[in-house]
Amino acid sequence: MHEHIRKRCIRLGELLIETRETVRVLAKMTGYSKSTVHKDLTERLPTIHEGLADQVKEILAYHKAVRHIRGGEATKNKWKERASQE
Repeated sequence: MHEHIRKRCIRLGELLIETRETVRVLAKMTGYSKSTVHKDLTERLPTIHEGLADQVKEILAYHKAVRHIRGGEATKNKWKERASQE
């Protein structure tokens, strides 16, 4: 694996732990694609830095567990906004 990819994986892992943001937000913050960020965090990072990967895995699991709640809230707000415009 190239050194710049290793550094990117570690930087993304540290950024995720620091901000606790979603993969989508991290991708926007860093300018990488969501696919790249997700692959770096879930596949490449465990081979580079196991301890960091374990922390990242916990945060990603939390985001996965609450995504149905976020989606429901977004839909609720969308319809509330539309109703107020009428």
